[in-house]
Amino acid sequence: MNPTLLLLAAGGVVATVAVTAVVRSLSRQVDRRLIVTALAGLGMGLAVWVYLAHGTTAFLAALLVGGGVVTGWVAWLRSGNARTVTRAGERARRRSGVATLWQVAWHGSWWAMHRKAAAVRPHLRDVGWWARWRTPTTELGVKLCRSGGMWLWASCEDVVLAIGGPRKGKTAWLAGAISDAPGAVLTTSTRTEIIGLTRTARETGGREVWVFNPGGLGELESTVTFNPLTGCQDPTTATARAADMIPEAEGDEREFWDGQARRHFASFLHAAALDPSGRRSMRDVQRWVANPAAASAELNALLKRSPDPTAFLEDVNQFVALTDKTQSSITNAITPALGWLTSPDAVAATEGGAPFDVATLLRDRGTVYLLGRHEAHTAPLLAAFTGYVAREARRLAALQPAGRLDPPLMLALDEAARVSPVPLPDWSGDSGGSGIQLICAFQSRADLVDRWGRTGASKILNNAGSVMLYGGTKDPDDLNAWASLAGDRDEVVKTRGGDGKVTSTSVRKTPVLAPAQIASLPPFRVVVFSDMPPAVGWVHPVWKRRGFTPWAPALSPTHVVAHPAPTPTAPTHPVLAHPRELTDVAH
Repeated sequence: MNPTLLLLAAGGVVATVAVTAVVRSLSRQVDRRLIVTALAGLGMGLAVWVYLAHGTTAFLAALLVGGGVVTGWVAWLRSGNARTVTRAGERARRRSGVATLWQVAWHGSWWAMHRKAAAVRPHLRDVGWWARWRTPTTELGVKLCRSGGMWLWASCEDVVLAIGGPRKGKTAWLAGAISDAPGAVLTTSTRTEIIGLTRTARETGGREVWVFNPGGLGELESTVTFNPLTGCQDPTTATARAADMIPEAEGDEREFWDGQARRHFASFLHAAALDPSGRRSMRDVQRWVANPAAASAELNALLKRSPDPTAFLEDVNQFVALTDKTQSSITNAITPALGWLTSPDAVAATEGGAPFDVATLLRDRGTVYLLGRHEAHTAPLLAAFTGYVAREARRLAALQPAGRLDPPLMLALDEAARVSPVPLPDWSGDSGGSGIQLICAFQSRADLVDRWGRTGASKILNNAGSVMLYGGTKDPDDLNAWASLAGDRDEVVKTRGGDGKVTSTSVRKTPVLAPAQIASLPPFRVVVFSDMPPAVGWVHPVWKRRGFTPWAPALSPTHVVAHPAPTPTAPTHPVLAHPRELTDVAH
């Protein structure tokens, strides 16, 4: 018998006992984890002894038994990542109420994604089962987080919401989802960081990348133009464009005036697009809104060319005949949709160039970056562009044999309530069936309520297949809403006498996730609400991926003059920094 192997086995047992003692001292409690950990160490030593004393066959048998014990141990310890839920109490109480390993495996694992592969990717219906199961999971879904020892996924037809405070890891996760997207992507953001984190991956294979930057963010030049009048020769398109640029709001009075504004704004857009010379622009729309009486004859002449002239002519003439007070209220509701006309950069981004071809975007699996500032004066313009792409994609999807895009189009809307307030309550209900996946990031639940009202926010949350909740929320109403969504669990309460003996036992209801626990989630920790109990996990920042390469634009002569030559350790761009600095941002 080899003394060295015996010594190693004994050392393994001693090390296991030492680790167990440390864990016990840190947790300040005795539970079954310690017993199982000690038995696992003892099993390691016995396995070595079996091999030395009885040969390979007995060792393999012992290994199989030990493997089963270890698998059960890992599943029991790590199910739902329960340690994040609470720090004290019996293990069964801590684990109760959160998703177990088996629930994660059934609802959100790679296996669950492959079960519905033929439904979400129609081209896989014509291949064998082996080819379907060998398809990379990134072709079928979006990686959310790691929970219970495995990756949790959301299907590519599900709406995914990421909600959390600043610098909690939303952008790091969203960049990974964009990088993995199998098809075309349209993404919005208030920062150029999203381009630096994803453009290298999105350009792989020669895929085209476009930038639409009407606010001049980061001094990045727009490589594509979009005129809000595009397609408005069609009455239905004009009506939808007006709805994109004047978002819905809650409240009887505000909802009434916004509805009137959308109706009359659609007439102006339709009239400008019907000009046979093609010289009308949004400047003309602004002029008509400011003085409709003076433009009455002009509008009537243009709208007579409409496929449905009667309805639009009645709207315009009614608007002109309104009292000054009523007309002013409608005008005030339209004016924010034209605020971007005061920005030379925004106006330049709408002029010149051919209309953006959505069919080319989908065919080439390209990427469109829409950038906007927090001031939100360009939000109506970005919403119009997003709505144009989404509706054109939906039209093209209806022409496909399966009625959906394959591969799907991803709409990754970061800061959606501020940058591109599209009609999410309506879109979130049926976009997945057309092969359009919505991924939206917000800083809080209050963002949804503020932009779309309580009814609209409820629709968005109800239609979401997965909600990723990060920490950082301080609003008690938000925290209580999430805690109530997680539900309650039964907790055993033991009453002890003066001698320390248990005198009675009762059961009380306690939150699975207390509001304070949700608020204090550390960066990159998330709670996922989906078709199972809440799962607690951690997201993997995109810059920690193997082979990650950031993208940075080449410095123009203007940059070289404005900024001295950088030192070898300084970032090469004032906005897009080195990956090490991006890690510190952790947003």
